[in-house]
Amino acid sequence: MNKIHHTAIICSNYKISKKFYTHVLGLEIIREVYRQERQSYKLDLALNGDYIIELFSFPNSPKRPSRPEACGLRHLAFEVDDLEKIIAHCKSYNVIAEPIRIDEFTNKRFTFIADPDNLPIEFYEK
Repeated sequence: MNKIHHTAIICSNYKISKKFYTHVLGLEIIREVYRQERQSYKLDLALNGDYIIELFSFPNSPKRPSRPEACGLRHLAFEVDDLEKIIAHCKSYNVIAEPIRIDEFTNKRFTFIADPDNLPIEFYEK
């Protein structure tokens, strides 16, 4: 294996999630496709030119538990240079971060926000 290629996310409201991932998080749109036969959007997103997320919409997708300790994908994590700066940026979009915590093993600071479907997103300071 070489690296993680991408992470796929199914959202409940495509318009809201597209705005969140592109405007709030600032990810770049590589390609957007509407697949009529599936009534589904597929949005390919990049961070600093690297393809990282496929955002999908499907009609009537089942809900998935998103509690921090539920089985399955726990959260997405992004490395940031300045935790206060990203927290302030998110707050300007009414996205509120949890209180800053310290990783007990690395002594690095981190926090979490949630996407529109309550998927936890971590910001981990470099």
